[in-house]
Amino acid sequence: MGLSNVLNSIKKAEDSADAMLSDSKEKATKIVADARKEASELVQSAQDGAVNSTVKKLDSARSKAGKEAESVHAEGAKSVKVIQSSAGDRRSAAVKLVIDSLMSN
Repeated sequence: MGLSNVLNSIKKAEDSADAMLSDSKEKATKIVADARKEASELVQSAQDGAVNSTVKKLDSARSKAGKEAESVHAEGAKSVKVIQSSAGDRRSAAVKLVIDSLMSN
């Protein structure tokens, strides 16, 4: 083998190494890009899951608070009816007392 053949072989090996290095860089860039995309999708999925969970908890709390408010309202309405009934009875007694008082004078 002559010097020319050796130099050509070295040149081919260098070219092959450059091509492999370039190919490896492209693959590494693609791997990094894919990993970033997957990480971004995972973050978005986690955020969506957190939002959905929060919405469900808020809806549940609103529903529970609404039921409690209805119960309190119903109890209040009963109390108001009792007070109104009692006030009506007492009003009648007060009117009778005033009339009797005026009549006796």
